[in-house]
Amino acid sequence: MANIQSKTLQDLEFPTVLQQVAARCNTELGKLAAKEVTPFSEESQMRNALGKTSEYLSSFISDNRIPNHGFDTINSELQLLKIENTTLELQGFKRIATICDSIATHQKFFKKFKEYYPILNDFVAQLESNTEIPTLINGVIDRFGEVKDNASDALLSIRRQMNHARGKISQSFGSALATYQTSDYLDDIRESVVENRRVLAVKAMYRRKVKGTVMGTSKTGSIVYIEPEAALKYSRELNNLEFEEKEEVQRILNNLTNQIRPFRALLREYQEYLTQIDVTAAKAKHAQDINALLPKLNKGNRLYLKDAYHPLLFLSNKRNNQKTYPQTIELHDENRIIVISGPNAGGKSITLKTIGLLQLMLQSGMLIPVHERSEVCFFDKILTDIGDNQSIENHLSTYSYRLKNMNQFLKRCNNRTLFLIDEFGTGSDPELGGALAEAFLEVFYERESYGVITTHYANLKALANELPYMSNANMLFDGRTLEPTFQLMLGQAGSSFTFEVAQKNGIPYSLINKAKKKIERGKLRFDATIAKLQKERSKMAETGSRLKEEESKAREEAARLEKLNAKVKSKLENYQELYDHDQRMIQLGNKVNVAADKYFQDNKKRLLVSELLRLVETENSKRKKKSANQAKVERSKKAQVSQEVQKEVKVIREKKQVEKKKAVQKEKNKPRPVFNIDDRVRMTDGKAVGSIDKLEKGKAVVNYGMFTTNVSVDQLELVERKKN
Repeated sequence: MANIQSKTLQDLEFPTVLQQVAARCNTELGKLAAKEVTPFSEESQMRNALGKTSEYLSSFISDNRIPNHGFDTINSELQLLKIENTTLELQGFKRIATICDSIATHQKFFKKFKEYYPILNDFVAQLESNTEIPTLINGVIDRFGEVKDNASDALLSIRRQMNHARGKISQSFGSALATYQTSDYLDDIRESVVENRRVLAVKAMYRRKVKGTVMGTSKTGSIVYIEPEAALKYSRELNNLEFEEKEEVQRILNNLTNQIRPFRALLREYQEYLTQIDVTAAKAKHAQDINALLPKLNKGNRLYLKDAYHPLLFLSNKRNNQKTYPQTIELHDENRIIVISGPNAGGKSITLKTIGLLQLMLQSGMLIPVHERSEVCFFDKILTDIGDNQSIENHLSTYSYRLKNMNQFLKRCNNRTLFLIDEFGTGSDPELGGALAEAFLEVFYERESYGVITTHYANLKALANELPYMSNANMLFDGRTLEPTFQLMLGQAGSSFTFEVAQKNGIPYSLINKAKKKIERGKLRFDATIAKLQKERSKMAETGSRLKEEESKAREEAARLEKLNAKVKSKLENYQELYDHDQRMIQLGNKVNVAADKYFQDNKKRLLVSELLRLVETENSKRKKKSANQAKVERSKKAQVSQEVQKEVKVIREKKQVEKKKAVQKEKNKPRPVFNIDDRVRMTDGKAVGSIDKLEKGKAVVNYGMFTTNVSVDQLELVERKKN
């Protein structure tokens, strides 16, 4: 265990977290081990445990789920193996075989998926592989937990004789049953079983008629249970064989126990591994329930908790459908100590406990509910002073106890210490207690310790403002609604809102006003100024947050447009190259066509060949010599661009075809005019205008002045109606 006292664990409610983890274990040993988890004393141990928990958590969303690790404890078997000449029970052997099989399954699984689970693979790889133990056990005991017939030659012989004897008993009993049934000596039930033996149910009046051994009577005495004489011989034989079987089984199990005894230490390691895996799995399940993860681990002393939740409060509020407010806090070399102030019931203590509990969980190998960009470190010591610690047994007041605790702090604080103090300096005269608290805080500061304190003392707020590696923080309070916002604001001290809180709780205003007159005017104005600054800071923070968000969106949009512009530019360049190439090919084709036409006219092959060679040489002079790979790349690029163009052209053509079809359909659906004689019309695909002289059966004679034509009325469109 690290240098962390049990009082610190109790103050931060760490045992409650362990109870929650234990409840998620599958085995009894796992539950016991989970309750005994303590923070690690070495950073390397912490990192290893966190890695195992994180890997197990990742398996929940992976297709490669980690195999089952459940087992029954073998502590009693391990104790018996320690003692010479002891024999394990049958179920004990089965439990041992199950553990060995689980280990073999895990070793095989993690070896196969070691890229996904490297730390868990290293963990199980430390164990010695053993196939001898399950082979020995499975060679003797079957899957039903019974000793196999072939476990030894003697046992096989005995059991064959037993089966033969049982057959003879059944045969002789059946014969006796048939005989006495015909004589009407038997009751209606005919037979029964007494002391695991078949017996005849004989009517009491005929008991002397039936030869055999009386095994008992019915409650009423009307039935006597008799084992037939014919079966007695074989029953005695079976009894002897059963005794021999028992002795042989005992000899076999004793021999098997002696064969397994040398592996006692290995079996203990196997059980310890499965126990630790059960605890790791429970930590992962707990992490899943509280939305926990593994933040970045640094080698320094930087603690940055972003959007951190108190795990107990988170689960409680989750069950009650209530909101939990996250907190963000940071400690590092240049900001080692934070002084939190603000109103009571505003969340100061829960913020303090959140920091401490998350650090304890982390150093115990548990994942914590924070933002993924959080950053954590390892502290050698964690010291706490939280709550009212008045001790009746030791006759100590709260202040005396806290002074005694501070004395321990002074002895143990160094640059690898995290201290958490709630209501620092309270319990004594405000001025004297505040002065002493200030002196303590200066010592912690000089020793370069890291810590968070909560206080209402103005001198501690002032000290935090004066020292370079110490800062103020406050819990925000809505002065208008008189309600806490449960938000931590770094960089500025907070007002206690004493009178505002009193007013909210129903204290008469006259009494509050009277109290205001009793205190120093300067102190009142100072507190009011702090409260006003808090409100202004809150407004500025909201504005800054909004501007940052808008700036971020603008940068993203600019980057998107720049990327799009580059893409468009690249496409245009490719299309231009393709166009230029196609134009060159057309020109070359035209020249070849001219040469072919000339050859067609004069039929002179020499001139044709000469012209073609000239064209080829001219074209080749423009080409640059390239390697085979370069040419291949260019051909591939050209083909790709060509395909893109063809796709886009295809889309455009399809679009035009659709539009054309729509236009045709629209024209078809357009109501046709009813033509009359003397209407001025024209054909749909023409410009000349004529008048209708005659209409008959969908045909019209159109007069164009110098000539007439006979056309279908569907091909005409109306220009002007006849004038009345």
